[in-house]
This record gives sequence, structure tokens and C-alpha cells, in this order.
Amino acid sequence: MTTTQVARYTAEEYQALEDRLVQSAHELIPDLIAAAPEAERLTHIPPHIQEKLEAAGLYLMFIPRAHGGLEVKPTTFAKVVIELAKGDMGMAWNFCLSANHALMLANWFPVEVHEELYAGGRFKAASMYAPTVTTEPVEGGYKVNGVVNYCSGIPYSTHFIGQSILPGKNPDGSPRVGLYVAPAGTYEILDDWGTTLGLNSSGSNSIRFTDAFLPAKYLIEDADLTFYAFADRQSPGEVAYGNPMYNARHMSSFAMMLGMLCVGAGWSAVNEYGRLMVERKITVPPFTSRTLDPDFQAAYGGAKVQVKKAEYAIIAAWEEWERLTETPNGEGGNSFTEEADNLLGCIGRDIMLDMWAVVEDLYKTIGSAASKKGERYERIFRDMAQAAGHRNPQLKLMAYRFVAKDDFGVPRV
Repeated sequence: MTTTQVARYTAEEYQALEDRLVQSAHELIPDLIAAAPEAERLTHIPPHIQEKLEAAGLYLMFIPRAHGGLEVKPTTFAKVVIELAKGDMGMAWNFCLSANHALMLANWFPVEVHEELYAGGRFKAASMYAPTVTTEPVEGGYKVNGVVNYCSGIPYSTHFIGQSILPGKNPDGSPRVGLYVAPAGTYEILDDWGTTLGLNSSGSNSIRFTDAFLPAKYLIEDADLTFYAFADRQSPGEVAYGNPMYNARHMSSFAMMLGMLCVGAGWSAVNEYGRLMVERKITVPPFTSRTLDPDFQAAYGGAKVQVKKAEYAIIAAWEEWERLTETPNGEGGNSFTEEADNLLGCIGRDIMLDMWAVVEDLYKTIGSAASKKGERYERIFRDMAQAAGHRNPQLKLMAYRFVAKDDFGVPRV
């Protein structure tokens, strides 16, 4: 038997684990479809769906095996999230953006706090990159104040990972930034989610800190997620668990997470369009089934090809992400360069917008009945429109320019 580099599974054990996780997610699709209206009303995953996600072990995927997790590869995580998003993109978004940050915790935070925070596999954390709170040093730790918006997945999170503004300035005059992890109970979840066009089931509430105390061990001073600290050495997680996926850049991974969510939503659009092709007839003579009409055939076939292409691309992008973490640079770190990080992020963003184009194109011929409030395609359309308007795709042109500058030796600034 061969052994994988991941978490000391044999190849056979790992394949069986991946198959089980993906199948568990696939079997949840009918439940997610049925629960979608309730999830939008609640603005997050309903309790009975949350129980099924936990029972299937899906929140354990990025938690180290040493702390009760499964420690799977990002490609496995991607396959699971795509299946969940086939059922409902909003709930998949809610799940994904609280389960994925177990990777970031091992990546950045000292090993001494891992056992306490992972808590035997119970760890879930929403996160937000923008440093919109302040942290003031006090005896034994820090006092935190401020509001953080768009904390997707926060309703069931045990923690929140964010960035804060520290006192003082950097030598270049820019603000000092810290990276912190805050346990649930140190912040208030605000009742301010559920009024956007889409993704209303994503649990993207704001949170408020009011003179909240964080122990010193929960904050890393002068750590900025946009500037990776472990390019030339092993991260705390890689040292502790011997797994290179805990030493990686995450500007790319965020865009790729959103990309795979949109791939799942693209499949849900194709599947719903196909269901209606079977059920409905064309509205002009000879009034045949849509499945026999050349125009509907072309629309369906073209959309399926685009989504399948995107699925291949996002899985290949994650495979490259994994390869980069595993390739030493000869200095104790890996070959995951800033340039590679940017390029993979571009792929994730392009997939997001490509899947929005699929959903938008199918909408033009699916029929007006599918756009009625409460219809499944109406929800898919709204969720994908919301995703297309996310801040991440707005970085597209800047990131393209970085690709060119990197290739031609032009400074990014």
C-alpha cells in the first residue's frame, strides 16, 4: 500500500475518506433544496441542516487529525463544497466560510493555542480581512472595540478570525495591523443580515466588540494577511503537523473558495434548467417538449460545457495550490510565491464571473414562471448576482495588471 503526504493516510484510506465525504454532501442536496426558503427566512443554515453537516464530519475537514479533525486536502474540500452548492449556494457559502478557516488558524497562530482553540474538532470560524476594529494593549492582553461587517458563517462559529488596527504606525506611515482570534461571547452578533438581493442564507451578519478582552496569546502583532509571513520558513502548523498545506498564501484561496461555490451554483442552474426542459413544452407550434427543441438543447448543452470546464479548472487550480505548498524553495519555506498566489486568485475570480454569465444566459430562455418569487431558479439567480457583485471580483483588473507587471519585471506599485 502507498502512503500519501497528507496526514499519514494510505492512498486507499484517503480515497475512501474523500468518497465518503463527497457522497455525504451529495446526499444532502435534496435537503438543502427543500430547506432553502427556511434558510432565507432565518438568514442562515437551519438547525436540522446544521446537525446533518456536523454528523457527516464536514466541519472537520481542515482541522488537524491531532485535534480531532480529518486534515483533508483542499481538492477534497472543494469537491464537497461544490456538491453542497448544487443544493443551495447561500447555505454552502455559510458552511464553507466557517469551515475553511481551520486552515488559517494552523497557518498563523502559535501551536500553544491550537489544542484550546480546535477544541477536539469543534472549531468553526467566520473571518473578515478588513481591519475595522481597534485593539488596545491592556494588562494580560488587548481591549477590542468596533464593528466587523459581512462575517459569513458567524451564526454557528465558535470563533472569529480578523484583523485589527494597533496603536502606532509602521515606518512607512501606514497603520499597524494585527491578526486575532476571538471566541464566541466576546462579540455580539448583530441582527442585520437578510436584506440583500441574494445570499440571504449565508449568515453574513455583522459583529460588534465593545471593550472585549482578548488574552495576549490570541493576537499576533504586525501580522497582515495580505503579506504572507512564512514564505521563507515553516509555519506553526507545518512544524506541528508536518503537513505543508498549513503553510500557504490565502489571498488566492479566498478567491478560489468563492469560485468553487459558484461552480456548484452553476450546476444548480443547469440542473434546474434541465428539469424544466423535461417538464415544459415550447410555446409555439408544434408545442413539443423543450428537450426536443434545438434552441433549448443548445442553451442547455452550452451551459453544461461551461460549468464542467469551470469545475475542471477550479480543481486543477487547487491541485496547483497543493503542489506549491509541497515544493521546497531550499530555505525552509516553499515555492508558493506572491506571483503564483495572484495568478491562482485570478482563476478563482474568473470562474465566479463565468458562472454568473451561465446563470444570466440561461435566465433569458428559462421562462418567466421560473423568475417568480420563491421559485428555485429565482433564488439561484439572486444568489449568483450577489456573488458577482462581491468585492473579490472587483479586484479582477488590478490582479490582471499584477500578472503583466510580474512577467515583465515592472514594480506593482
